[in-house]
Amino acid sequence: MNIVIIDYGMGNIGSIRNMLGKAGTQAIISSQIEVIQQAQKLILPGVGAFDEGMKNLKEYNLIDILNKKVLEEKTPILGICLGMQLFSSHSQEGMKPGLNWLNAQTIKFIPQNNRKIPHMGWNTIEIRKKNPILDGLPQDSRFYFVHSYHVVCAHEEDVLAVTSYHGDFVSALHKGNIWGTQFHPEKSHRFGLKLLSNFVNNI
Repeated sequence: MNIVIIDYGMGNIGSIRNMLGKAGTQAIISSQIEVIQQAQKLILPGVGAFDEGMKNLKEYNLIDILNKKVLEEKTPILGICLGMQLFSSHSQEGMKPGLNWLNAQTIKFIPQNNRKIPHMGWNTIEIRKKNPILDGLPQDSRFYFVHSYHVVCAHEEDVLAVTSYHGDFVSALHKGNIWGTQFHPEKSHRFGLKLLSNFVNNI
């Protein structure tokens, strides 16, 4: 299985590759168009600001090849944290348009009940619909989060799981060949390993 983790200067790339190794596959880290072109599956990681993420994708000349792979060739892709947010049309965090692969936007948490922002640490997910990437994961599986913004999907059918923090927010989504998690599976021990194994083996 040829899985490429996209290197655009914005993610926990090494830890994702290490976790994929535990899942039984040796992923490639690359920003080279010719390598990405050959990928059977893609992972778009991300930690940081929305506009910087889009700026880096543009500067690395990756937007066209990603649009081709994802929208035309229907290559499965998993976006993690900021990577998932970049799938949306835009973010309140910045001014640049997103990849616009989903009818969704990224908004900032509104503080409630004296809870802190960013949302940081362990939290559970409520699975809203069955999906191969969630096979074998029970309700209330625990994952690790670090974020101040979250994705709002226009279509409920795109929502795989929600998490409660300042109200419910989308913690996992799916549309066609596109999957995303707001949490970091590479930091989420056995539940994260199971999710990445599902992406490798079930998708």
